[in-house]
Amino acid sequence: MGNLTLQVDNVTKRFGSGSTEVTAVRAVSLAIDPGEVVLIMGPSGSGKTTLLLMLGALLRPTEGTIRLNGSPISELREDRLPRIRLHEFGFIFQDFNLLSALTAVENVALVASLAGQKNGTARRMAEDLLTQLGLKDRLDFLPEKLSGGEKQRVAIARALVNDPSILLADEPTANLDSKIGHEIMRLLRAIAKEQGRSVVIVSHDQRIKDIADRVLWLEDGEFKEMTSMATDPVCGMSIEREQAAARLEQEGQTYYFCSRGCRREFEEQLPASSKGEGWYTD
Repeated sequence: MGNLTLQVDNVTKRFGSGSTEVTAVRAVSLAIDPGEVVLIMGPSGSGKTTLLLMLGALLRPTEGTIRLNGSPISELREDRLPRIRLHEFGFIFQDFNLLSALTAVENVALVASLAGQKNGTARRMAEDLLTQLGLKDRLDFLPEKLSGGEKQRVAIARALVNDPSILLADEPTANLDSKIGHEIMRLLRAIAKEQGRSVVIVSHDQRIKDIADRVLWLEDGEFKEMTSMATDPVCGMSIEREQAAARLEQEGQTYYFCSRGCRREFEEQLPASSKGEGWYTD
């Protein structure tokens, strides 16, 4: 594994043309350093997954450049990209994407085999990784016999087996409960820090912000300042302060809400003595 830096310069992605054209990502720029954990957050439809696919050379940008250690991978011919995807990037998906007919060890070994390892070597590599991730007793289990957290660990092992520099995770906690999801995120952070791998996570899960070195907010295909964002104290959703559906000022503090329903629920929880003392707007 090399210590590669991913550099994104003014990347835009458009789909369709004419009246049906949609801009999913608009002039996005960022740099990701070795060992850094970057969390890209935003609502559904904000362009997070489109951006992640471009970072991993699975989708070509309409405009702009993506460089891996200085090399413009976004400009390479398609026949040169499979090797880069296989060796430089490890992909982790929210639905795990494990092959149901293969055991845990076979799912991981398959990726090593695709990269050119002999079958015996590929299996040993898979066994070693799964053991390190606490799945020594689950090597020969089919995915249907594994818990959600175990499936995600298999997916992480599969992402790591070819020793990539960068891990790209798309909503990795979406199908996990809070406790297991946070364990998986701590595992990804440990991998980044101990092994010097960059980790880029796209998610709308507020619970995992504490594991990241940087949190970026993507909305309508553009990065926006986190300082302009607020968290609804009832549902936990991140919202733009200027676009909040409702606000409430109480004892010198302003609360922002995604809906008037959340504000009403918040007001119902206030002590009786303080109700009616604040102001609110819709």
